[in-house]
Amino acid sequence: MRLSVHELSIALPADYRSQDVLAFHGRDAQQLAEQVTPGRVRKGVLLHGVPLVLDVALAPGVARCRIEADEALDDIALAAAREALLNILALRIDPAPFALFTHGDPLLGPFVTRQPNLRIVQSATVFEALTWAIIGQQINLAFAISLRRTFIEQAGRRHSSGLWCYPEAVDAARLDLEALTTRKFSRAKAETVLRLARLVADGELVLDRSHGPDEVASALLAVKGIGPWTVNYTLLRGYGFPDCSLHGDVAVRAAFQHLLGEDSKPDMARTETLLERYKPHRAMAAAYLWASLNQNGGN
Repeated sequence: MRLSVHELSIALPADYRSQDVLAFHGRDAQQLAEQVTPGRVRKGVLLHGVPLVLDVALAPGVARCRIEADEALDDIALAAAREALLNILALRIDPAPFALFTHGDPLLGPFVTRQPNLRIVQSATVFEALTWAIIGQQINLAFAISLRRTFIEQAGRRHSSGLWCYPEAVDAARLDLEALTTRKFSRAKAETVLRLARLVADGELVLDRSHGPDEVASALLAVKGIGPWTVNYTLLRGYGFPDCSLHGDVAVRAAFQHLLGEDSKPDMARTETLLERYKPHRAMAAAYLWASLNQNGGN
């Protein structure tokens, strides 16, 4: 098979934190769909039915990217691949306005000063972010990653390089429930993932950036099994919207507990109020709250 290869360079800020990007994409030690080596990420993803690998070499000031597709890409698929590169390189949200906004803030200000230029790394596609949010909710990270591998193996396809490609909705929609429930998925998770995939595959739910966050949230909340936390996580990790309230996130609540020096986590209502002070930058606030608990940073 002859690869269809497209090369491009994407400028990176001088203060770009490449290690954060490598850490996010390297969470799966088995490297089923992502291969991370020093200064380089190779990520497999299905786009418009074509298995491709996004190969990104990080250097000072520039990301040298190769789109290695198993079939020729039309202009729409090529544009989608370029959008995916912006996502995985964390280039959707500029961290500078948040740093300015939190100057003098007693809670996050000192941490932002110590850890400047933190960026929000995204999943390659909205569908990946949304399914990951469903798969990973309310279980520990190691188990969530193992379920993610199962989902990729059941619904995805291998690239000619051998790397697995994260599936699209149409691929997941073909699965039977038992393909997941017999492999440690709870019935509720499996039903929600497949319900979502079928809605997207049938065109009843559109996952693109043509609508604003309120419209997206309303459409996602109408899907049985998807709640506010999943929606807000997707707005952040999938769409890259800058103002998403992760008040239902346990780690966000734990970070507030630590920063406030309190004996217990604030409840969701109080956490929502605490996050209000960071509007319209609540996505960056969540990223810094996660990072305050984990110096390697993020969920």
